[in-house]
Amino acid sequence: MLNMRRSWQEELRDSRGMPKVVEITPKMAGKWGTKVGDTVVIPAPIEVDEIMRMVPKGKLITINYIREILAKRHKATIGCPITTGIFAAIAACAAGEMIREGKRNFTPYWRTLKQGGD
Repeated sequence: MLNMRRSWQEELRDSRGMPKVVEITPKMAGKWGTKVGDTVVIPAPIEVDEIMRMVPKGKLITINYIREILAKRHKATIGCPITTGIFAAIAACAAGEMIREGKRNFTPYWRTLKQGGD
């Protein structure tokens, strides 16, 4: 049986029915320091990639700032910390794939940092 894993670029383009804005549950509120009734946007992977691509040379962005941009864009209280981080990683892997393929128009993922500057 062959391994038919999709490429990172395919993963990046798969919207998975997102973006969507959902109401924060009690469990979410406890984890994220929000309150029940607030909203969270679960972005599409390509949205996270689009924001990462906008960072100019010599500048940096954090995952938390990407979350803020997404929340404003979708009129939500917060951007999902879990999916935003996962989709940033997918964008980085897709960029690595593109580099290996010799493509030139890839996401400068090294300009995106975690909250602590890592």
